[in-house]
Amino acid sequence: MKGGVRGATSKEAKNRKPVRGKKSYYVYLLLCDDGSYYTGYTNNVTSRLERHKKGRGARYTGMHRPKKVVHVEEFRTRRAAARREQQIKALSHREKHELASIKPQDKSLTACTANGTHPEMRSKQSPK
Repeated sequence: MKGGVRGATSKEAKNRKPVRGKKSYYVYLLLCDDGSYYTGYTNNVTSRLERHKKGRGARYTGMHRPKKVVHVEEFRTRRAAARREQQIKALSHREKHELASIKPQDKSLTACTANGTHPEMRSKQSPK
């Protein structure tokens, strides 16, 4: 089968646009029983949290039981979510705590967290 589309001519297959839903990806920060934080990304936070609680989510959360989700950010692409996950993992414990304490009602959070410009997320940098 050429073109990868069963039942379509090659011309039809070239003109067919991929079907894309409005799938979102989420970066989440879990507070664990021992006070540590775990960061991950998923397309379903509720389901992923249940897996973590059952000890099947990640090795870390198997040893450090998750207590609750303390922060979630939404992204349009998996790549953007994975990039943000790495940024959060690089934060110190104190910075993760500050991130977790940002109120969800903060309307600027959605726009600012993706590019790291939220005032409470900026790392301490020396002035230029």
